[in-house]
Amino acid sequence: MDVHGRDLRYFATVAEELNFTRAAERLFVSQPALSKQIRMLEKQLGTSLFHRDRRSVRLTATGEALLPHARELLASWQAAQAAVEDAKAAERHTLVIGMSTSPGRGLLPALRARLVSLYPDARPVLRQVNWADPSAGLADGSSDVAFVWLPLPDDERYRYAIVAEEPRVVALPYGHSLVARAAADHEGAVDFADLLDEPFLALPPEAGPLRDYWLALDSRGDRAPRIGGVVASAEETHEAIANGQGVALLAAGNASLVVRDEVIAVPVRGVSPSRLAVAARTDDERPTVLAYLAAAERVATGPS
Repeated sequence: MDVHGRDLRYFATVAEELNFTRAAERLFVSQPALSKQIRMLEKQLGTSLFHRDRRSVRLTATGEALLPHARELLASWQAAQAAVEDAKAAERHTLVIGMSTSPGRGLLPALRARLVSLYPDARPVLRQVNWADPSAGLADGSSDVAFVWLPLPDDERYRYAIVAEEPRVVALPYGHSLVARAAADHEGAVDFADLLDEPFLALPPEAGPLRDYWLALDSRGDRAPRIGGVVASAEETHEAIANGQGVALLAAGNASLVVRDEVIAVPVRGVSPSRLAVAARTDDERPTVLAYLAAAERVATGPS
């Protein structure tokens, strides 16, 4: 037996008013329609819920027994509806921001401030993504916007604003011979040609063109890189370098994530600068997504 919530609401309202006409007015239905629904409910239950005569309407013993349960069910359903609406609102306002490492550079608070100035109900939520996913969650939809390093695989799927362009440095174990060479150089740097025979730490193969970029394939000519290990986080990179597994190119602004203890970073000549961007899927037209991208563009161009 399935009893609809509407029928319980009709029953509870008649029980409160003890008058079909007034109950129908409260429910915004006609009195004949209300009476019909009550009769159908009584038929489903196999019992009368009201004593009716020309002068009054009274609850039967069965009606008295049903009323508190009907009220409880209606209250529970109202609470469920409210919870659903709250969840829908939270989902509408939540903006999941993917990143492989914290972008630093003061970007998160600056972008958050610009976003909430336009959308006070916006709820930016940060999400850490493994380096194996160069899109930081955009590709599978688990992130709405993301801080990514260029180049992105399937570049046509995304729109982005570059928020930082920085030289690349090389992270080395502190006793490496190139550390002394950089110290003796008038710029305190090394040439990328000096690194061609070094074992390099690489991103996971799934990173695609981003793996190639951090191995600087475009600056190697026909020299294939030696892979000393695969890393998927800043902590793994630090440990691998400190243990002598290899060296790694980093954005200058990210050096502090790896450089400590036995690891040092020195500038590198002969490689292109790194580019950090805020990206979103090209088919995502939600206002908060577009607002976050616009905020990134404004941060990149400076105060206006």
